[in-house]
Amino acid sequence: MNNIKNVNKVSELSNLINETNIENRHKIRDDMVGNIYNQAEEIAKKVVTRNKDKKVDWDKKLDDILTSKVTGYPIMFIMLGLVFWVTVAGANVPSTIIAQFLFGIEERLTELFISLNAPKWLHGILVLGMYRTLAWVISVMLPPMAIFFPCFTLLEDLGYLPRVAFNLDRLFKKAGAHGKQSLTMSMGFGCNAAGIIACRIIESPRERLIAMITNNFVPCNGRFPTLIAIASIFVGGAFASKYSTLVASFFVSILVLFGILITLITSLTLSKTVLKGVPSSFTLELPPYRKPQILRTLYTSIIDRTIFVLGRAIVVAAPAGLITWIFANIIVGDQSILVHMASFLQPFGKSIGLDGFILVAFILGLPANEIVIPILIMSYMAEGYMLELDSLSAMKDLFIANGWTFLTALNVMLFSLLHFPCGTTLWTIRKESGSIKWTLFAALMPSAVAICICFITTQIARILGLV
Repeated sequence: MNNIKNVNKVSELSNLINETNIENRHKIRDDMVGNIYNQAEEIAKKVVTRNKDKKVDWDKKLDDILTSKVTGYPIMFIMLGLVFWVTVAGANVPSTIIAQFLFGIEERLTELFISLNAPKWLHGILVLGMYRTLAWVISVMLPPMAIFFPCFTLLEDLGYLPRVAFNLDRLFKKAGAHGKQSLTMSMGFGCNAAGIIACRIIESPRERLIAMITNNFVPCNGRFPTLIAIASIFVGGAFASKYSTLVASFFVSILVLFGILITLITSLTLSKTVLKGVPSSFTLELPPYRKPQILRTLYTSIIDRTIFVLGRAIVVAAPAGLITWIFANIIVGDQSILVHMASFLQPFGKSIGLDGFILVAFILGLPANEIVIPILIMSYMAEGYMLELDSLSAMKDLFIANGWTFLTALNVMLFSLLHFPCGTTLWTIRKESGSIKWTLFAALMPSAVAICICFITTQIARILGLV
């Protein structure tokens, strides 16, 4: 027994020594790199003479502003916020046009099925189920990605993104993660699957896993419609019409910042527990600012990113439409399978400030976040296929009639922000990590965080007598 205890102590001491050695090696490396740059700067000051008539060094002047501790962060958030605003505002019109075109095709398909005397169930599965789901996914995902990815690639080509990584490196390093995670996190705003692919730029397998697992906490363009619609109804709707859009946008921005905070907290927790390790050094030599290559930017963003991610989304969204239609139209007893599922989940849903139908909508929306609201509306209206209402006011009336309060709306937004990744993202995590174990963890961990946050919010509201 004493020998076993001694062996355990020796093992613990060995692990401690190894961790200490790793920390020392990283410290020595940082000191060496720092000394090299300091010596280079001193030598340059002694041997390099500057012509007073020489033009202003704009790269240095821009870096003094963009990487400053005082101005760097505000400018960074303004730039990313501007990209976010352009994406949301610019996607509305093309989304509507694409939706009208695709749903026009649905009408022609329906006429074709009628002319062929096809069975109603076949029309339901293929047209109202699979095709309608694909039409929603394409009309909702394509325009934002086609705007966001070129904007993001443009910032990359200009040389600004390395400055973003430089500014956030210290923050992510304190969270036990890698400075480059700030870049992969930003890519997640366009699509979490694209953010996962972007994690290839992180050399450390441990830190790459942390970045992949936590990328889901920033909302993608599939979750923005849910956040914006509910914020407009229950937050913006509480103010005068001329301020409602501004207030709703500000509230969504607060949710985004909350998602980033959860990203940092979760990264720190993972780095201290299941993915324990010392953060790797991130030596970044800032590249010069460049004139962007427009054609290359468009090709990279549209072909390599937008079409690639959209293709994966389509593959996993089509089965979702099929399953949803089946669950809504197969009757067991006197109720559909969908209603039975909602009834089973109702007690748990109420405990976290939601209801059974909301949870079913999120579960069936696993392949594509865009279809969560249509599934929820279909469930409340007891229809046999996914649909959308004509206006936000009609949606508000439907939700309130089914027991929604401001607390319900808040919890739906929080759950939408934090819950499990969509099917496309999980598939991408499986491909990039090569591990089913980490893919399951990437699905279960965010779900647990979302449930805990909603439960805490609900209990606080009940203790304060707000519900």
